[in-house]
Amino acid sequence: MANILDIRRRIRSVVNTRQITKAMKVVSAAKLRRAQDRTLAARPYARMLTNVLKSLVTRAEIYDPETGEPKHPLLAQRAENNILLIVVTGDKGLAGAFSANVTKAASRFIESKAGKNIDIEAIAVRGAIFSGGAILPHPCKRQPAETEESMEARAETGARAGAIQIVGEHVGVLGKLEFAQARALAESVIERYEREEIDSVYLVFNEFKSVIAQRLIVEQILPIEQIGEQTVRLAEEMTEEEKKKAKEAAISAGVGMRGESPAEKVAEQFGTAQVDYIYEQSPEELFRSLLPKYVAIQVFRALLESVAAEHAARMTAMDSATSNATDMIDSLTLVMNRARQAKITKEIIEIVSGAAAM
Repeated sequence: MANILDIRRRIRSVVNTRQITKAMKVVSAAKLRRAQDRTLAARPYARMLTNVLKSLVTRAEIYDPETGEPKHPLLAQRAENNILLIVVTGDKGLAGAFSANVTKAASRFIESKAGKNIDIEAIAVRGAIFSGGAILPHPCKRQPAETEESMEARAETGARAGAIQIVGEHVGVLGKLEFAQARALAESVIERYEREEIDSVYLVFNEFKSVIAQRLIVEQILPIEQIGEQTVRLAEEMTEEEKKKAKEAAISAGVGMRGESPAEKVAEQFGTAQVDYIYEQSPEELFRSLLPKYVAIQVFRALLESVAAEHAARMTAMDSATSNATDMIDSLTLVMNRARQAKITKEIIEIVSGAAAM
């Protein structure tokens, strides 16, 4: 049986660990509240912009009446040969399988697009690990570092490094996320799409509606098929066990589980009434200028929801770790009590045996 002193040392160690996980849970809960409020605050603008575009579609000619081709390049659909995949993972660790699930979903999507050229934009620290090939299958792993001569030669000829290549890594952007960062990313994506360097753009991220309403999705953002409707190619819902754990963690941490703000309900009403709105510019001109903003807000929404989902995952993981530490302390205390009782019993037997021998 283990030494009582060793068991006590282990109990102290687990108690200290439990204090750390408790503190991390509280910190994650506070960050989750801020991220959730920020996500909810951004939705009314996105909803209003979507409804304005829907209203403009009915008033503007977005397709050429003769050829039937879209007048805006972001609506143009081409054969899907070159794909851009934006992977939004966690900014830090200790969030359970949050980042691993994202990279696994990205791997499955890449496997489903076998034979296509895929460029990857990795968002956050764990995304950089993803781009290094730590989780992806062998064809997705980064090749050895190129020399300056080979990079210059490839840039001149426009040759690819491989069927699957890393074109960008955005490390640490989720810590202090601003709309300007999402807009810059969206502008670069739009520019490449308009130059026909890529034929479609997909986002892999955790969609956050509330603490108990999350799902991991692969969403197509370009080309735009229907304004206001998500084009989801892959989706993984939370299991009932995960929802139960997330709910328990949220209740114990005092985090609300609301998924819609009053301002969002007001924004949804715009464009639904049969009213002929008067626009200062022509509907066609407004549509052309607002459509890139629509793409930017979709990217920003994905980043905001991913941040909130990461904090929720970390809060749930730390709650589970705290519960496991408590169970371990109870188990070790029971073992220590048994060891101490066995020691006392042994000493009593020795005393009685010595007295009987006399």
